[in-house]
Amino acid sequence: MTRSRRFDLIAFDWDGTLFDSTALIVRCIQRAAQDLQLPVPSDQEAAYVIGLGLHEALQKVVPGLPPERYPELGQRYRHHYFAAQHEISLFQGTLEMLAALKDRHHWLTVATGKSRRGLDEALSSTELKGVFDASRTADETFSKPHPRMLEELMAEFGVPPERTLMIGDTTHDLEMARNARTASVGVSFGAHDPAAFAPLNPLFVAHSTPELHAWLLDNA
Repeated sequence: MTRSRRFDLIAFDWDGTLFDSTALIVRCIQRAAQDLQLPVPSDQEAAYVIGLGLHEALQKVVPGLPPERYPELGQRYRHHYFAAQHEISLFQGTLEMLAALKDRHHWLTVATGKSRRGLDEALSSTELKGVFDASRTADETFSKPHPRMLEELMAEFGVPPERTLMIGDTTHDLEMARNARTASVGVSFGAHDPAAFAPLNPLFVAHSTPELHAWLLDNA
């Protein structure tokens, strides 16, 4: 099929971009630190590391923790997250946006700091069956902002950087796109203050999922 769109491949971050999970992740990071009687990070500190792989996130959010204790902290984080993940869902309008992009024959992918187990559980719902053509997680390749996730997805579909778009809610996402030489779009309703996006030159910053949907239909 001939693809006449500006971007053949669209890669989405997951948490804070498609999935309304920022508040839960912040709370789980804080509770994990509390469980181990460690300094509890502020909401802003915990939100900043969202999007990184779990090891990198914990290293940044609890910098004084000896490396041998990272698995213990990670286990406590996963305990709290999996116990409460039923409380969260896709942002309203996400399924309609993805369906419209599928109708236009874009390849839709996910590039996320989640683990493969965590992403697969999120994608196992009936409503998401067959929506995404491929995905990469931080525990099977390099964590953001390293470009490897996007490089692997582009290689899988034979799409060059200039035909690839990364969409995310953090500077980690937009920096990964810059490192992979792809275009990017930011969303302001996730983990990071969108004021920090400007130096990374996103094509657009959306303030809601419907606004992102409309921009993509006009520009992608």
